[in-house]
Amino acid sequence: MKIMVRDSIQTMQRVKVGVIGLASVLLMIGLAATIFGIVSREKPGTAVGAPKADVAANLTASNGAVPSAAPTSEPLAEIGVAPAASPTPTKP
Repeated sequence: MKIMVRDSIQTMQRVKVGVIGLASVLLMIGLAATIFGIVSREKPGTAVGAPKADVAANLTASNGAVPSAAPTSEPLAEIGVAPAASPTPTKP
C-alpha cells in the first residue's frame, strides 16, 4: 500500500510540473505575439539622410530615356552595366 501511495504522489507531481510548463510556454507565446503585434502597427522610422522610397520611385518612373531606333545587340551596354564594344562618336 505504501508503494502505491508514493507512485500516486510522484504521478501527481509530474502532472503538476507538466501543466505548469505548458502554461508557461503558452504565456510566453502570447506575450511574444502581443509584442510583435504592437511593433508591427508602428510606422517605420526613417533615419536622417536616408533615401525616401516615394522619391526614388518617382525618379525611376520619370526617366526620360528615349529608346534608340535601331536595336543593339548589347543589352548590358544599353542599361549602363557594361561599356559598349564600339564607342559612339560624340559631337563637339
